[in-house]
Amino acid sequence: MSSSSSPKGRPRDPRSHAAIIGATGALVVEVGYAATSIGAVAARAGVGKDSIYRRWSGKAELVFEAVFTTTDDAPIPNTGTLTGDLTELLESLIDEFRTPAGSAALPGLLADFAADPVLRTRIRTDFLAPSKDRLAVVFDRAAQRGEIATDTPVDLVLDTLAGAVFFHVALVGESPTPRLAGQLAAMISRGIEIR
Repeated sequence: MSSSSSPKGRPRDPRSHAAIIGATGALVVEVGYAATSIGAVAARAGVGKDSIYRRWSGKAELVFEAVFTTTDDAPIPNTGTLTGDLTELLESLIDEFRTPAGSAALPGLLADFAADPVLRTRIRTDFLAPSKDRLAVVFDRAAQRGEIATDTPVDLVLDTLAGAVFFHVALVGESPTPRLAGQLAAMISRGIEIR
């Protein structure tokens, strides 16, 4: 999560954070999104519910972070081409959607996002920011190589990439072939490259 101000009070314990994230992912797989509760996560992680509510507004934010931000700290691809970099980013995204936790969480998360515009905005601005930042680095490199224009819309391309993976893997339920990431990357690259 991004934050514009430093937290007040005692510093957050990274071990508690990791325990909460791990407990959340495990519970979603074991009992499903609907049956996962803040109380159950707190009990499994060995923390109080207040520790969770200080970091996340509720279950949807917590589950989203636990399940769909696992690649945010991975090295940013640098293959030397836009298509190669996008292929690696898409492979990670496909892997995230295909995990047991991702498959179990997605339907419930989508329902919660649809019902709560504030939650939807918070997920987009706080939790998707690292993905956008990673894509911006890839685009900056591609622009420096002359592959794309400097004003390529990062948000729109991110939506396109995530939307294609979501539709193919999560909504339609297709098992992605090893070539899917490369095919999508090539299509996107061709669509935004300088001609």
